[in-house]
Amino acid sequence: MNGERKQARRYHWLSETVRSFVEEPHAAIDGVEQGEIINLTDRRAEASRRTQLDILQSLGPDGIARELRALEGRDEMHGPLTSQPILPHLIMPAHHEVHPNDVLVRRLHGNLAAAADRGPSDFCELLLIPGIGARTVRALAMVAEIVHGAPYRFTDPARFSFAHGGKDRHPFPVPLRVYDQTIQVLKSAVQKAKLGGAEELSALKRLDEQARQLERHASGPPVQELIAQERQRSPTYDGRSVFGWEHGRPSAKIGNVGRR
Repeated sequence: MNGERKQARRYHWLSETVRSFVEEPHAAIDGVEQGEIINLTDRRAEASRRTQLDILQSLGPDGIARELRALEGRDEMHGPLTSQPILPHLIMPAHHEVHPNDVLVRRLHGNLAAAADRGPSDFCELLLIPGIGARTVRALAMVAEIVHGAPYRFTDPARFSFAHGGKDRHPFPVPLRVYDQTIQVLKSAVQKAKLGGAEELSALKRLDEQARQLERHASGPPVQELIAQERQRSPTYDGRSVFGWEHGRPSAKIGNVGRR
């Protein structure tokens, strides 16, 4: 709501997949930035929604206004008034291309180092999937962090674009062969886990744990150099973007991936 303009945004949802119009009925909120937005449909805001209804029923509008005036004069030393957890938020830069300062380099180097160190022992022998190479293991190291990571690990979302690139060539074209192999590994791991075999999921977890240990002292090339390397090698991995296949890729294979 905008108090100065006396206007409020109104959203409409209509879908067969919507189970609740109160809790997370949408995939995202998009629009012109107009300041801070409080998303009360977040599932972690359930306690806040319930408390608001309780307050409205017990105090009424006039009582709420009196309480608000009292709270505005409250000294900060009294501390927070509720144990409501901080709702997640993500601040993205105005530019689209990946800049070095968009990435926590030590974490990126940790992912790469873990793939080089843990990959040969965990994946080449365990998965026994033809074609799985070092580049796919590097992508899996970043996927593993998303699967097992905590929110504080996602403060630099641009870093995860180094797993499978972007369809607009930022930071580099999508390596379709690596992309398909990553999906194949994850499908295999999930299916076997359902049958009681958790070895592959455990391998992903070990890969993430190794990355966190190595990032303390791992080193590697600068971000821009890594991007340049990926773009140079892109034809080797069947690199593709909205601009087409990367130079050097056989045109005969184009029809096989036209569905993407």
